[in-house]
Order: sequence, then C-alpha cells, then structure tokens
Amino acid sequence: MESFLRLKDAERKVFRATFQDGLWDVFIGCVVLQLAVSPLLSTRLGDFWSSAVFLPFYALVFGIIWLVRKSVVAPRLGSVRFGPARKTRLKKFTIIMLAVNLVAFLAGMVFAIRADVSSGLMYVVLFGFIVLVLFSTAAYFLECVRFFVYGVLFVLSFVVGEWLFAQHSVRHHGFPITFGLTSGIIITVGLVHFVRLLRRYPIPVVEPGSEEPAP
Repeated sequence: MESFLRLKDAERKVFRATFQDGLWDVFIGCVVLQLAVSPLLSTRLGDFWSSAVFLPFYALVFGIIWLVRKSVVAPRLGSVRFGPARKTRLKKFTIIMLAVNLVAFLAGMVFAIRADVSSGLMYVVLFGFIVLVLFSTAAYFLECVRFFVYGVLFVLSFVVGEWLFAQHSVRHHGFPITFGLTSGIIITVGLVHFVRLLRRYPIPVVEPGSEEPAP
C-alpha cells in the first residue's frame, strides 16, 4: 500500500512538473510575442509571411524545451508512466482543445466571409471568448491555474490594444505594446518557476558503493 501511494505521488509530481516547470510558460510567451512583432513586419512581408516566419522560431524553442526537460528536469524528477486516470484526463483535454480550435476556425471563416468592418467589436468579443475557453480548459485539465491568468491577460491585451488604437491612434492597434508586455510577463513567470524547480529538486547524488540516491 505504501509503495502504491509513493508511486501515485511520484506520478502526480511528474505530471504537474510537466506543465508547471515554467517551460511551457516560456513557449506560450514566445507564441504571444508573435502578436507583438508580426504587425511590425506586416508592412514589408504581408500578413501571411509576417506570421509564417515565426514557424522555425517555434520549432527551435520547442526543441530547446524538449532538450532541457530531458536533460535537466527528468534527472531531478524521474519519469513514470501515467496511469489510466491521467491518460483519460489528457485524452479529454486533447479532444476539447481540438473541438474548440475547430469552432474557432469555422467562426473565423464565417466572419471573414460575411462580416463587415463595422462588426469589429464582435470579432474582438468572439476571439477573446475562444482564447479564454482554451486557456481555462488547459488550466483545469493540466492543473495549472496560471494558464487561466494568461488567458485573461491575452484578452486584455487585445481589448486594450484596440482601445489605444481607437482613442489614441496608436499604430498597429497597440498590439506591439500590449502583447509585448504580456509576452514579457509570461516568459518571466515561466523562468521564475523553472529556477524554483531547479532549486527545489537538485539532482540526486549517488554515493560510491550505494545504489540509492543520497537524500
């Protein structure tokens, strides 16, 4: 019984660390950073290429995160195979995220075809709602409340940017300012959590002649 409880505790620790070690925060922050930089590039590259140029950047960041998790996080926390409950939770999360993204895609297509410029406010509200649902779903299923806060910050960046554009004629709808700030906050929080994890879980030291890590 004791070994079972220790295994469950190890599983929960690894599961939570997988999404709360700060590395996914850094990745999310880098994605949000695109919304701050893309408007500055759109004049020369166009809307499509100003976003497409970030794909290699995302691949690089994802690769670095994978290497860091494998070489830095795993030696500290170990690795376990998730049980049926965790697998079911992740499966539900994946299905819901795919469904919400599909709805977002279809809504975007309908809006692009039928909406006019005067309905921009509806687009902001719809897009903000979808983003908040995505982040809220991630916060619940991945047991990471910070993701919900990031969703709120994302929506506020969108709304405040539009306000800066409408009231103060700030270029690019204010997105370089608002999303740049939000990106900086998310990346900083991620790095803080990653450093905390390194301090809390040092690499176990195996003493000579012993098969068990020293406490």
